[in-house]
Amino acid sequence: MKNKKIKELVDKAAAEANLSKKEIIYLLEQDFSKLDYLIKKADQKRKELFGDEVHLRAIIEISSYCKQNCHYCGLRKDNSELERYQLEKEEIITAANQAAELGYKTIVIQSGEDDYPAQKIAEIIREIKHNNDIAVTLSLGERDFGVYKLWKEAGADRYLLKHETADKKLYQKYHPGMSFENRIESLKYLKYLGYQTGSGVIIGLPGQNAETLAEDLSLLKELDVDMVGSGPFIPHQNTPLKNSRQGTLEMTLKFNALSRLLLQLTHIPATTALGTIDDFGRQKALQAGANVVMPNVTDSKYRRKYEIYPAKICIEEQAADCRQCIGGIINSLGRFVSTERGDSRKIKTG
Repeated sequence: MKNKKIKELVDKAAAEANLSKKEIIYLLEQDFSKLDYLIKKADQKRKELFGDEVHLRAIIEISSYCKQNCHYCGLRKDNSELERYQLEKEEIITAANQAAELGYKTIVIQSGEDDYPAQKIAEIIREIKHNNDIAVTLSLGERDFGVYKLWKEAGADRYLLKHETADKKLYQKYHPGMSFENRIESLKYLKYLGYQTGSGVIIGLPGQNAETLAEDLSLLKELDVDMVGSGPFIPHQNTPLKNSRQGTLEMTLKFNALSRLLLQLTHIPATTALGTIDDFGRQKALQAGANVVMPNVTDSKYRRKYEIYPAKICIEEQAADCRQCIGGIINSLGRFVSTERGDSRKIKTG
């Protein structure tokens, strides 16, 4: 009887892109061994909407400095054990040019919240766009709204700002000095400016449950995001949550599969964090609705210093090796690396 109910709910989600909060909670609370149909249906919906192409986003981690003190993140300002770095303008542009030469159609400029000079970022965006026919995604945390506008006018295409959790009490607990409301208003303003917006969730944060994850899915739907990047919580030894339990592969795959069925045109990455907790985590995500992979093209001498969580995979690889490796993974699944930018399916872009 239970399997019949699961099938009915999954079919409803696939057909209508909608479930009630109660129905989402029911599916999230099911044992993973009973959810083969959910995973299969998410993969079918991905193939129906996106085909077998997988979009690559090349991440350049430009700075490990951060003014925030989030309880789960190794970059938090109170982590005195972390060796910090900040890339120069020329290093960032060189990395972006190399990524374009390797065939990437999107680069992601990412950092801790270090207030890297806004005008310098604008100059970097303009030069990258002048040199290459690629999309530029920014993942630089919360900034003044005028700065978002400056960067959009400089040519930035997308902005990734994960809300982490829709539970306001949990958000305030784990983000001292930050505002949940400002996070959400930032995402709305970014969309208003014309950015393709991305958000996402940390799966397995202490205190999180199926009800809060259902709220996350509802919020993502309300925000009408263009990308959802959700990965498992991995405790870092130099944070207040160092002794907490790690997020699971199973719950992350459940959430990704439901994201595909409920947010159907949204791009969903198979996250590096998932590949860190499970040797085949990214492959499993790509078979559960994901259609994006985000390899790291930061110079290997800096990668170890960008330690959001410990034991991250691929930190010793050179960019070219990483590109070849991920291409092999994608091909092994009968999929192929896209030659397109992978812009939002919800809007028309030039």
